[in-house]
Amino acid sequence: MTQARPVYLKLRDQIAAAIIEGEYREGEMLPSVRALAAQQGANPLTVAKAYQQFQADGLVEVQRGVGMYVVKGAAERLRRSERERFLTEEWPDIRERLDRLGLDIAALAERE
Repeated sequence: MTQARPVYLKLRDQIAAAIIEGEYREGEMLPSVRALAAQQGANPLTVAKAYQQFQADGLVEVQRGVGMYVVKGAAERLRRSERERFLTEEWPDIRERLDRLGLDIAALAERE
């Protein structure tokens, strides 16, 4: 199955989900490294590493002395990349398990 992910990547996933879901909207400032670290009970260096990944990916921009802001189009770009990651990294394992258990995808989709 899937391997354990480093903490900074787990934080990155949480922040990505918050951007996709509109908790952090385009043009809005992300919480400071210290504030998010305190909120998540994480080391500030770990939060900084997660934020650096967003900056490297062009999803946030830094205004020195002010903070990090979500750039226009970040939510849609994240949604596309998260879909692709799901389909390439997670779905094959899920599909294999469904087949192994003899579960029908169409029948599962109809369940509530």
